[in-house]
Amino acid sequence: MAKSAIIHEVCPIAQGINILSGKWKLQIIWFLSLKQTTRFNELQKSIGNITTKTLTQQLRELEEQKVVKRTIYPEVPPKVEYSLTEIGETLRPILKALNDWGLHYMDLANQDIPLEENTIQNIELE
Repeated sequence: MAKSAIIHEVCPIAQGINILSGKWKLQIIWFLSLKQTTRFNELQKSIGNITTKTLTQQLRELEEQKVVKRTIYPEVPPKVEYSLTEIGETLRPILKALNDWGLHYMDLANQDIPLEENTIQNIELE
């Protein structure tokens, strides 16, 4: 077994990074944390510049990691909704803290960082 595989098994930080690293994963989880359930197109519009392929891939990975739940309703046309699992819900305060840190960083750095038009700030999470 490779040394890095052993580290991932015993290091909680490495495990967390492994699950959360990926293009757009944090944004996907953030937007899902703001709603009970979200459909694919609504999620894609909320995030902005994410491609259909990338969103599909990231949602599948998050589903495999038990962070996101995909619910298919037996309707015509099929209705699919995404939501956070119980494990995914535990990320809410972490993402809220990251949002707060980002705002604090922007103030401290005194930079004119352009905000994406879909950026959400100062969201109160329960």
